[in-house]
Amino acid sequence: MSAAKPPVQFAPDAWFKSSASAAQNECVEVNTSAHAAVGVRDSKAPAGPVLTFAASAFTTAVDAVASGAL
Repeated sequence: MSAAKPPVQFAPDAWFKSSASAAQNECVEVNTSAHAAVGVRDSKAPAGPVLTFAASAFTTAVDAVASGAL
């Protein structure tokens, strides 16, 4: 069995959401302060869970959405 990895630590003041969604309440916030990782959380529940993605996987997903592939 492999050892559990420690949780990624994101800078608390580095969370942001798209400027296009600033007036909306149904948003996610993103944090890119950790090396090679991106955190995503619900803006309505900032103390709740954080999904952590490899930076390369997050970029691939965002590019796919932007191009209409997803």
